[in-house]
Amino acid sequence: MTLWRKIERNVRDTLGEGALWSARDGAFYWVDILAPALNRLTLADGSIQRWDMPAPLGWVAERATGGLIGGFRDGAAPISLDPLTVGDRSDPEPHLPGNRMNDGKADRHGAIWCGTMDMSEDAVSGSFYRLSPSGEWQLIDSDYTVTNGPAFSPCGNWLYHTDSGRRTIYRFPIEGEGVGAREVFARFTEEDGYPDGMTTDAEGFLWVAHWDGGRISRFAPDGTRDRSIELPARRITNIAFAGDKLDRMFVTSAAKDLPDSEFDGALFEVDAGVTGNPAGVYAG
Repeated sequence: MTLWRKIERNVRDTLGEGALWSARDGAFYWVDILAPALNRLTLADGSIQRWDMPAPLGWVAERATGGLIGGFRDGAAPISLDPLTVGDRSDPEPHLPGNRMNDGKADRHGAIWCGTMDMSEDAVSGSFYRLSPSGEWQLIDSDYTVTNGPAFSPCGNWLYHTDSGRRTIYRFPIEGEGVGAREVFARFTEEDGYPDGMTTDAEGFLWVAHWDGGRISRFAPDGTRDRSIELPARRITNIAFAGDKLDRMFVTSAAKDLPDSEFDGALFEVDAGVTGNPAGVYAG
């Protein structure tokens, strides 16, 4: 039995990422980092819109005051649509012009957690940050090759974050506005590919996209692999639950450095058989 379907559209994402369900808009958002572009799938009618962005865009989150906030190559900025406007950037790394933002999410308390990486993927210059609702940047962790995730346990006690280049998923205990000591949660083998974007389901399991692994996997809270769902794209990048009941899973992929294909760079809907957790909203 096939557990996935391809969402038909005319555009193939070079680097699909930044999966986000907006209950407010009744829409699933995702980015094409390298196009760069922002996509929106409205679930009520299945329509898809795409906006060109002024710089590489790694992630988006809802803002409590309306619109979105996005993580661009040179920092986070508010985004309004219809018509499109992008506000001033707030950059935690003005001293690292070769870096860009890669992946990020808002937590239940209204803060953004996001990572940076070397645009060329050569230097170990990535870091993990928290952006407070008041707009202050806090360095959480450093020395990453390719930052990915993050994801939050539904109990609110754990934060998951990944260094894709090291094939390692980390877990941090959440302690107020910061985190405790980092620990290894799971490691990928060469056959697995590289761990990419992540989300958690309502049962507290972690879903991880496999870059160069052609699948998504579900991990139990103790780090053991529960199951995997194979997909026809090679580079799976991110995952989010959507819909009024959070029972529809959408999965992004990338066509970067791959030959023309029907599936690489496509958006998929997957029958995961579980429900997800509400997305956080940035309070700033």
